Amino acid sequence: MKNNQAKKLIENALNALTESLENGQSDELKRFLNTMSKFHKYSLRNIMLIALQKPNATHTAGYHTWKKLGRFVNKGEKGIVIIAPLVAKKETEEKNNSNDSVINGYRGVNVFDISQTEGDELPEVTIVKGDPSSYQEKLNNYITTNKITLEYSDTLQTDGCSSGGKITIRTGLTPAEDFSVKVHELAHELLHHSGEKLSKTQKETEAEAVAYVVCQSIGLDTNTAFSDYIQLYKGNKETLINSIQRIKDVSGKIIQGISL
Repeated sequence: MKNNQAKKLIENALNALTESLENGQSDELKRFLNTMSKFHKYSLRNIMLIALQKPNATHTAGYHTWKKLGRFVNKGEKGIVIIAPLVAKKETEEKNNSNDSVINGYRGVNVFDISQTEGDELPEVTIVKGDPSSYQEKLNNYITTNKITLEYSDTLQTDGCSSGGKITIRTGLTPAEDFSVKVHELAHELLHHSGEKLSKTQKETEAEAVAYVVCQSIGLDTNTAFSDYIQLYKGNKETLINSIQRIKDVSGKIIQGISL
């Protein structure tokens, strides 16, 4: 691809992404966030208890929470024991403080992982679709040419990670997701291991915007997947604009590197 063509392609893609962010959260993202808000945020102690009893747990909740979400615990499933506080109303003389509460101790309660339940599917954020075809191998070669190790893992808890000279991808992703995640992690490698201090929001916005541009360039169906991801990390139109040149530069390098 000629340099002028690449610049035009990048410009058009980023304009579309900016517009998508300006439109705000998609319906899919709203449903996803609404559902995720029903899951309790566990303390470090309870996270460790869950990991010890069921290392492959992803989404855990109590019996009644699952019921509200349209899912039911399978018969015979053994609960995951966590520690919950015993909360009681605090007795005060002032009526204005009648809603104050006090912890009177702790007790063990059972929660269940989604794998122990069945019923309605939980909403998910939109994912990239399509077939990257020969660009998958070209991207792999470009990564290794930049002296970055590429590995796959069955136990990775996220879709991918970048650790400065090494990219690890979770096995089992669709070809389109695999390609997108690799570009995202490659962007982290090229942008975020120099010691420059950037917020998590800025880093994720930059990496996902680069992935969006490259995926658009090879014709994958991006839908709202990338703007949804950026908004999950509190990114917005302004966050994108603040890094626009960095995104253009790295997108251009990758597009030329995979020889479009």
